[in-house]
Amino acid sequence: MPLAIQRRAAVALITTALCLPALPTLAQEYVAKIGHLESPEQSRHVMLEKVAELVKERTGGEVEFQIFPQSQLGDQRTMTEGVQLGSLEATVAPAAFLGGFNPVVSILDIPYLLPTDPEEAEALREGPFGQALLDSFDSRGVVAVAQWPNGRKQMTSNKPLESVEDFTGQKFRVMDSRVLISQFDALGASAIALPFGELYTALQTGVVDGEENPLDTIQRMKFDEVQSHLVITDHGAMEDFVLFSPMFWESLPEEHRQTITDTFREVVPELVEHKEAAVDAALEDIRSRGNVAIREADEAERQALRDATYDAAVEAYLGLAGDEGQAVIDIYEAETGE
Repeated sequence: MPLAIQRRAAVALITTALCLPALPTLAQEYVAKIGHLESPEQSRHVMLEKVAELVKERTGGEVEFQIFPQSQLGDQRTMTEGVQLGSLEATVAPAAFLGGFNPVVSILDIPYLLPTDPEEAEALREGPFGQALLDSFDSRGVVAVAQWPNGRKQMTSNKPLESVEDFTGQKFRVMDSRVLISQFDALGASAIALPFGELYTALQTGVVDGEENPLDTIQRMKFDEVQSHLVITDHGAMEDFVLFSPMFWESLPEEHRQTITDTFREVVPELVEHKEAAVDAALEDIRSRGNVAIREADEAERQALRDATYDAAVEAYLGLAGDEGQAVIDIYEAETGE
């Protein structure tokens, strides 16, 4: 082909290309798998589905959360390590399962640390104390974007629990936490760390006299079948942390990060309401079965429990978290006026 003809053809192609309408740029999509331990009916999962819906809507469909409940992606340690390594984008993890990974959050095992009033508790989560807990994950290779409430623990036993003095000599199952063990030591009781799956049989056979758990857990696991006394103490806050992989988090535009953070925090009142409804239904079911005597500890008894356990629990906590823990204790006590 003569050179002149080649040039005219090239000019024609360029001209045609310039006249064509620009193709739309496809939006970047960010997909995150989020694993957790609870069943699809429980509050954590219900609210994760709500967050996923809101985030997708507010990011114009660019961010999609895929929620995997009930240990589908492994136990909590596996999921936490996956987030740290980047093989999993996110998990919502109970603080009680994170003490070995981040001892700073074991402060939440201290009895009556968070107020029982939901608004006062949320003010602590959103203030300097809560931010210090979130920041403590930075050095552990994960990004903590929110702290979620997930109910409070109560006490059950096969022996009477009519007063603080009644704890003396009893044996209670606890999670493997030095802070929780110190709580019962301070009450004159013995604390025995047992796997959760063994608890029903341990209560049934008398290996332990009692245990502590949220009411919906007590009801779902039918612990009231093998216990005779239940006291509503609200002594232990069950708190979750929303953890993201730094690799996924840093891949997001800043506006999407802000949207995600704001949405997780925005739904807390609805999360609390959903959890309270589940707890109320659980208590009604336990009452209807009639296996256990139920009473509610008054404010004086709750204060006595706190007075008896706080110093010992703080000492145990500082043995785990050291200077980093002391800094968080100082923030908490300054914020609460303790």
